[in-house]
Amino acid sequence: MLSPLAISAGDPAGVGPVVTAAALAQCLGSDRALVYCDAGWMERALHRYGFESIRRIETTDAETLGPGEVGLVHVAEWSIPMVQARAPTIHGGAAQREALEAACDAVLSGAARAIVTGPVSKEAVSLSGVSFKGQTEHLARRAGVNVENVTMMFLGPRLRVALVATHWAIKRVPSTVTREHIDRTVRHLTDALSRWTPDAKPLRIEVTGLNPHAGEGGLLGTEEETIIGPALEHLREEAPYSTGEVELLGPTPAEAAFRYAADGRVHGVIAMFHDQATIPSKILDWGEAVNVTWGLPFVRTSVDHGVAYNAAASGTASESGMIAAIRAAQRLTGRPGE
Repeated sequence: MLSPLAISAGDPAGVGPVVTAAALAQCLGSDRALVYCDAGWMERALHRYGFESIRRIETTDAETLGPGEVGLVHVAEWSIPMVQARAPTIHGGAAQREALEAACDAVLSGAARAIVTGPVSKEAVSLSGVSFKGQTEHLARRAGVNVENVTMMFLGPRLRVALVATHWAIKRVPSTVTREHIDRTVRHLTDALSRWTPDAKPLRIEVTGLNPHAGEGGLLGTEEETIIGPALEHLREEAPYSTGEVELLGPTPAEAAFRYAADGRVHGVIAMFHDQATIPSKILDWGEAVNVTWGLPFVRTSVDHGVAYNAAASGTASESGMIAAIRAAQRLTGRPGE
């Protein structure tokens, strides 16, 4: 039996805890999960959704969970003022950071096989006294991995896209588009797609340009000719790109690359920077795309939305993103829930 999923519920003041409970009640199936949270709060929430296979445990007892059972690991008290703040708070930031780190430690120890993360508030975690740029970067540091060696990607039903540059100001993006980063991103997306679409033969990956019209022959920028193109040519000399198992296309104007993906002509896209990837992802796959981190010593999936304080306050949160994140983690690690 595969080890459980580890789930961090996210900001207690946001939608994370509610969508976690709702999603588990709908899609856990025969899988098992460890949820890092306020155990009492999450137990009540799961009961409200009709889920009864719940037990409060420690991470060290993860192997005792049966099929379809959720183990609640208590990491922090979620006070009523914390939850009802519907805004970033110091204590809320500490609670979500502790849950994230405990889930990470569970996977690193072998007690869990993948992490599914709920939405966190960067501001709240920073208020708690740590430098926090995002969950991707925090998990990399905790796992002892250089953040430049991990890749952020968004996997959805219409678009699978990986990012060369992630959370950088636009003026700094060109300096981060290097041959090394392109090489890493292409290899990571290839690995992820081989699990996501194992029957696709050959895999077809489109690589965007950095500049409008992929530089227009150097008139609008030279990165395509001096960096991106040479990086792709080097990759095409090695398997699986040289053997025909994976077709590596580009550099292609971004608008064309994403149109090809939307039409199903390619299986994945490499984007050069954050918004070049996330705008089409949110348009094509809103509510169904999953934020996936590749390059860590474990699979990590996450919802593709924020803490949504307003939705938490109004009771209008949708669990579709968390369902997609759980199912993606299952799909990438063996699909025991299906």
